[in-house]
Amino acid sequence: MNGAAPVLVFLALLVLALAVVHVPLGDYMYRVYSSRKHSRTERFIYRLIGANPEADQTWKAYARSVLAFSAVSVIFLFVVQLVQGRLPLHLHDPSTRMTPALAWNTAVSFVTNTNWQAYSGESTQGHLVQMAGLAVQNFVSAAVGMAVAVALVRGFARTRTGELGNFWVDLTRGTLRILLPISIVGAIVLIAGGAIQNFHLNDQVVTTLAGTRQTIPGGPVASQEAIKELGTNGGGFYNANSSHPFENPTAWTNWFEIFLILVIGFSLPRTFGRMVDSKKQGYAIAAIVGVMAAISVSFTMLFQLQHHGTVPTAVGAATEGTEQRFGVADSAVWADATTLTSTGAVDSVHDSYTSLGGMMTMVNMQLGEVAPGGTGSGLYGILILAVITVFVAGLMVGRTPEYLGKKITPREMKLASGYFLITPLIVLLGTAVAMALPGERAGMTNTGPHGLSEVLYAFTSAANNNGSAFAGLSANTVWYNTALGLAMIFGRFLPMILVLALAGSLARQGSTPASSGTLPTHRPQFVVLVVGVTVILVALTFLPALALGPLAEGIH
Repeated sequence: MNGAAPVLVFLALLVLALAVVHVPLGDYMYRVYSSRKHSRTERFIYRLIGANPEADQTWKAYARSVLAFSAVSVIFLFVVQLVQGRLPLHLHDPSTRMTPALAWNTAVSFVTNTNWQAYSGESTQGHLVQMAGLAVQNFVSAAVGMAVAVALVRGFARTRTGELGNFWVDLTRGTLRILLPISIVGAIVLIAGGAIQNFHLNDQVVTTLAGTRQTIPGGPVASQEAIKELGTNGGGFYNANSSHPFENPTAWTNWFEIFLILVIGFSLPRTFGRMVDSKKQGYAIAAIVGVMAAISVSFTMLFQLQHHGTVPTAVGAATEGTEQRFGVADSAVWADATTLTSTGAVDSVHDSYTSLGGMMTMVNMQLGEVAPGGTGSGLYGILILAVITVFVAGLMVGRTPEYLGKKITPREMKLASGYFLITPLIVLLGTAVAMALPGERAGMTNTGPHGLSEVLYAFTSAANNNGSAFAGLSANTVWYNTALGLAMIFGRFLPMILVLALAGSLARQGSTPASSGTLPTHRPQFVVLVVGVTVILVALTFLPALALGPLAEGIH
């Protein structure tokens, strides 16, 4: 599918499907998070964990709940991986045992919704660990992101209160009412498309094109694949991830998985609009992320289909590292979707992209993964950028900036600025330290600008909780497992704390009536302004590093 017509049909159907579900799914999520009724299953869970579903929390209590739940999840997953040889459905291969450093990295990775994998899934993790450990975190880590996003929206919607809702209620509802039912349907669709779902260990025998017989482990793949994409997680059951035919069998399942990656992210702006009682504000946020996504997809496809750069090209496109089942164009769309969100799943090798095509995957993450971003994290990320934009516009006209009836005072601006600066600090500091250490530079397969790109990509992916990689970097070392694990933790939870603090500050305010000097935030001018501010801020932050890596490689 390298021609213009097939890919245009592919994109048109994708946009149409997202547009069709935007309103019903967004409205459904609004009802989920706004309802005061609890199901019997939910009440049982609240009793089991000792939570009071009727008690709202302040931002500090909400943040403590997020951190406590995540800490317990890391410890549980860390221990389960180390003892998996004694558990049922393990691989019976002593050489595949997890080291403590790798188990730490993997536990942090899945709890933070990053799903960075410095190992081969099918030869390292047993089926029970895949299901009870990794797949469970695929659900709850996504639900945590959605809960924090909803808490921020409540901060805009509520007045003169210190309460943002109840984390345990938001977590439970997001998992049981949104992620689980959609994932069940998604898994059934993938099974119908040829993805496997079984408990076989080593009896999936296939015949290769060369006529040789090869044994590949089976497993509960389709069920994990559905939530992996829907929750913008990305961790693959197999090392080849979504380029493996057991995970992603055909061109139409490739389309369906991209749809799963984007569907919640593009529907949450509708939920936001309903919660702040202004559908126009929701459409404005959807337009912002849609414009950025369209620009990014256009550039990525241009560089992959027409750019004759540093990789071999055939039939007018950069075919190295892509699956013939999907083609260059569809692979480029996937690469864009997976890095515009925090998914990190891949159906092609980003390391083999053209220099500028690979740069676009990095830039997507460096934008903050807000178009539409991770499940939940994309919404609160774009709202932070909207706050910064309103502040910049206020400086231009000499007025106190306001957004959704809330004044953006120095306190709110400090929190928003801190949110924006944390991730670039982690990325650039981690890259600088890695490049300064000879032993870590030795982990690069390539030297020169492309080698720098491998390291820069790794820390960009970890700090932004994406999880994809330039495959040339040998990251399964004690240093990289530790450093990237810290980047994932700080890149996930420090921004979340700032988001919740901002939500608490906004919720305590009253509502400021709009006046003639208030910047309209539902019009096309605001959409353009937010896009412009976002691009300028990211360019000022990352352009020097990109100039030494992919840009230098492209000019060479």
